[in-house]
Amino acid sequence: MANQYDKKYAQKTYYWGKRPSSFCLKVLELLPPDQPRKLIDIGCGEGRQAVFFARNGYEVTAFDLSPQGVDKTCKLADEAGVSVRAFEADMREYRLTETFDIVFCHGGVHYIPEKLRTAVLDNYKQFTTKGGLNVLSTFVKKPFIAKAPDAQSTAHKWVSGELFMHYHNWRLEFCTETIFDCMSSGVPHQHTMDLMIARKV
Repeated sequence: MANQYDKKYAQKTYYWGKRPSSFCLKVLELLPPDQPRKLIDIGCGEGRQAVFFARNGYEVTAFDLSPQGVDKTCKLADEAGVSVRAFEADMREYRLTETFDIVFCHGGVHYIPEKLRTAVLDNYKQFTTKGGLNVLSTFVKKPFIAKAPDAQSTAHKWVSGELFMHYHNWRLEFCTETIFDCMSSGVPHQHTMDLMIARKV
């Protein structure tokens, strides 16, 4: 999995761009950095979300499986004049050992195989402060959406609402399912994604 992203991230340009997802804005609304807030970006890619959060005053830790991605995250942070503690790790194996106010993983949860989901998500929940947020999204399968031309063998099937059920005893501040157009392979296609922000109470 790292190799396929290393090839994409080896380019001088940023594969995903430098602009963060609009999903990040909801974090600012729900838990603004009006006091010191620790955030971890899991599967940070080239750092566009991590750097956005650091620029807005969060204390940011980030990791990705791709060494090229981690390197570009650090470069993007330097370019923005902010600090991001970034390192290489595999979300399937790495477990949190320190507490965060916000656990953020956008577009990476689908890499967690079914047999590990409860353990991984329970770890995220355990190391979230009371009142803190888990901000997660995953691609889900729909029978009427064709398989993406660049679908990855390392991704695992999730179904609608499965992510939300792992947080049935948390306060769901935001949860939705969306279908969107994509050109990541150069061929027009669609994805379905579940997005969730849950608060520990």
